[in-house]
Amino acid sequence: MSEKFNSQKAPEPVGLYPHARRVGELLFLSGVGPRERGTKQIPGVTLDDAGNIIGYDIETQCRSVFNNVKLILEASGSSWDKLVDVTVFLTNMKDDFKIYNKIYAEYFKENQPCRTTVEINCLPTPIAIELKCIATV
Repeated sequence: MSEKFNSQKAPEPVGLYPHARRVGELLFLSGVGPRERGTKQIPGVTLDDAGNIIGYDIETQCRSVFNNVKLILEASGSSWDKLVDVTVFLTNMKDDFKIYNKIYAEYFKENQPCRTTVEINCLPTPIAIELKCIATV
């Protein structure tokens, strides 16, 4: 048995999937980016008229992603301190890892889940970071 969850505060999924799915005592979050609910604008991202990224602020995106994860966890009956595994996708490891790693340490000072960080060449929307998380409930 599993149960699906969608937060009314986190950004709408960009496809047919829930924000999270609970199986037993584990909660699996779908990929979470920095978008905000109800808008096409992405915090920390500047786009040209064609929708191409012309500039971005990785710190702003990190903070927005972490906030979105928190919103989804809370809507699903879990919380930040119950995260046990985080996979981070960055589109520019060379330029962004140092800043992302510093901000990650601020947010995960108390709870230190397992973490994997990988570089990918793009994400489905014009963002520089996405998190995939597992938590307990």
